[in-house]
Amino acid sequence: MSVAKTHSKTSSPSAGADLHKKFGTFLGVYTPSVLTILGVMMYLRFGWVVGNLGLILTMVLVVLASSITFVTGLSASAIATNMRVGVGGEYYMVSRSLGLELGGSIGIPLYLCRTLSLTLYAFGFAESVVFLWPAQWGAVSVPAIAAATIILTTAVAGKSAEASLKLQLPIMAAVGMSLVALAAGVLLGDTKAPEMGAHYERSAPEGFWYVFAVFFPAVTGFAVGIGMSGDLADPKRSIPRGTILAVVTGLAIYLLIPVLLGITDKVSPEELASLDPDAPPVWTKIALLGVWLIYPGMWGAILSSAFGSALGGPRVLQALASDGLLPKMLARTSRTGQPTIATWVTGAIALAAVALGDLNAVGRWVTVFFLTLYVTLNLAAAVESLTADPSYRPTIRVPWYVSFAGSAGAIAVMFLMSPLVCVIAVSAEVLLYIYLRRRRRISEETWGDARAGMWIAVTRYALLRLRNLSAKARNWRPQILLFSGDPTGHIGLCRMAAWLNQSRGIVTVRQVVEGHLADIDFDIGARRKEIDDALAAQGIVSFNHVDVVPDLEGGLIDVAQANGFAGLQSNTLMFGWPSSLDGLARVLRVMRSVSRIQKNTLIARLPASGEPAEKQRIDVWWRGKQRNGDLMLLFAHLVSRNPQWLQSKIVVRTIVDSEPD
Repeated sequence: MSVAKTHSKTSSPSAGADLHKKFGTFLGVYTPSVLTILGVMMYLRFGWVVGNLGLILTMVLVVLASSITFVTGLSASAIATNMRVGVGGEYYMVSRSLGLELGGSIGIPLYLCRTLSLTLYAFGFAESVVFLWPAQWGAVSVPAIAAATIILTTAVAGKSAEASLKLQLPIMAAVGMSLVALAAGVLLGDTKAPEMGAHYERSAPEGFWYVFAVFFPAVTGFAVGIGMSGDLADPKRSIPRGTILAVVTGLAIYLLIPVLLGITDKVSPEELASLDPDAPPVWTKIALLGVWLIYPGMWGAILSSAFGSALGGPRVLQALASDGLLPKMLARTSRTGQPTIATWVTGAIALAAVALGDLNAVGRWVTVFFLTLYVTLNLAAAVESLTADPSYRPTIRVPWYVSFAGSAGAIAVMFLMSPLVCVIAVSAEVLLYIYLRRRRRISEETWGDARAGMWIAVTRYALLRLRNLSAKARNWRPQILLFSGDPTGHIGLCRMAAWLNQSRGIVTVRQVVEGHLADIDFDIGARRKEIDDALAAQGIVSFNHVDVVPDLEGGLIDVAQANGFAGLQSNTLMFGWPSSLDGLARVLRVMRSVSRIQKNTLIARLPASGEPAEKQRIDVWWRGKQRNGDLMLLFAHLVSRNPQWLQSKIVVRTIVDSEPD
């Protein structure tokens, strides 16, 4: 365990993480992760799983659940070794890999995961102490005990993360002793052949996937250490080591326990499957010294898991608030660096979740939220691997298809558990994404993410395919290069260009300035942004550039030749009607030159208002097909398909040489 301490007297969200002790791999990641894995579900539901599924399906369940978490752990480790992971754990990784809006859409469900997990462990603790309730006190209230547990846990976690983590060292010793006691109790007693087949009628009539949903939170504890990312001295080193070691430790123990429970002759399969809240846990009937060694380990593991959730949940909330997705007050920290307000908000929500009723009900909801998180975390790692941005240099490399398999596995399990719940969960996250995407704050993020690399990769693939396809008459459309001396002052011209390509082709707006780069007295980048903002405000989608050329006419021809890429070169040049004869002569000379490189030219003359008029008729003056009559008819058709011109008629007109004709 490595501990480092920094000194500061500020209490801002950004500085809060530097005010308290930083933890190493063992105490900061491995210990909370492995103790959360070996928690409430192991003691209170493993016997129930074996009693209903039998040994073979129990092993299948453990391997399937652990495979999803193992792949997710690998994906998280790959991302963690490529960046300095800040407060928020998985949320921080996803938001910095796939963007703030997608990070936010998964960060809120992640926060609910952590919060409901606190309720889950509180219910587990309540169930485990019910038998100690004195009869003279009246009927026992499991929800009341769970509520008291939440309040106590929240109070300790809100005061000091260091105290919460150090409490886990004696707890780990107690858990280890309870596992040794279970193994000794089985091996020193009579054994029998394990029951192999499933018997759902005992206490799980809903079947395998119901049992899976209840049990799955048992393997999700590996993420607790990741959630402590802002409290680690070296997250890049500690997260992968501590996470993978915790997952492997949990898998090894979870493969051993079903065998021990299956072969012992001290309890019957029916007793294993029983869920009697008034009876001591079934482990106490099997283990050596029974209650004396099982209860300390069980209570310690449950409370440790609760502390892990009480620490992790508020930090996700703190990260969301720091990024502007939630009120800033939730990001405030105490003098010891704890997100105090976020901690108490988390405790309040966990208390409200007590109304869900019992351990099984809460466990199923926690499973759904965790699976949606795993889908996104694996997707983030897969996208990072596929795009292969130069900045993506993880120490642990996971092939993209392995991470994709983790995402696919999580989706499949969600669907098999409950198609309705799967659709509801995915729909909720999509709605969150849409909401966050529309917020202006999202566009102001100051870090890069893998989305740009992903679209570059997709674009490159599409361009390579397009390069080998020549445009035919069937799919030809105008790719317009619009020249304008001042695009912000000629919005109507830009709008007409957008009408002509129906928002399907590409409109490129170029402001060409005559002069020399060394002598210009304006900022090209600022001017381009001004054009971008002006056209975007009018709903015009275009690619805008500012070019400085030493000679205007030659510059127009050079830009026309160079514009475009692969199969997306501009095929149509567009000018506004010049205000002078010299200007018109220049445009006609450019028109003649670019015709040699098979580019069309349009010269648009707009009304004095500068805006194309909306009329009920489009006149086409035709002098024959050999004079581009087909192109004029096509442009007329394209204009007529725009909303402003849907009711218009196309009228073809021509001039004859004599009246008899």
